[in-house]
Amino acid sequence: MSRIQVQMLDDSVSSDWWRKLVQHFFRIGDELEIRCWKEEAAEIQQASLYGKPMENQLEVSICGKVTDKLLSELLEEEPTDKSVYNKMTKYFTIHVKNELCDFCSEHYGTEVYMDVRSDDELCFVSKLFSQYADCFSTNRED
Repeated sequence: MSRIQVQMLDDSVSSDWWRKLVQHFFRIGDELEIRCWKEEAAEIQQASLYGKPMENQLEVSICGKVTDKLLSELLEEEPTDKSVYNKMTKYFTIHVKNELCDFCSEHYGTEVYMDVRSDDELCFVSKLFSQYADCFSTNRED
């Protein structure tokens, strides 16, 4: 297993790379956790369609399963609030776990952490980010 850490450096890069990761790694029925800040009411309401919300001191965690509707939302919607971040997604954190990898999208998709389980998955990620060499800082640990 290899851990890959990706940090977006170029805040003008499109979300194509993020969507390719989601399309490749997310499967219907995967374990899912979405985290939102408490003040993100619209995002919490939307994420609550996919699981049960649990509140803690600063954020709300929604645990459930990846659905067709969520996958379509992540692949089609373009976040409009880009005043602080060039957001890839409207959700602060998305964590999905399956047989391919343990995938965590943080800071609205500007940071991604993946524990990939096979050489094929590692090759996919390497090829994808080779197209964006100047846009990201990447690190791999085996």
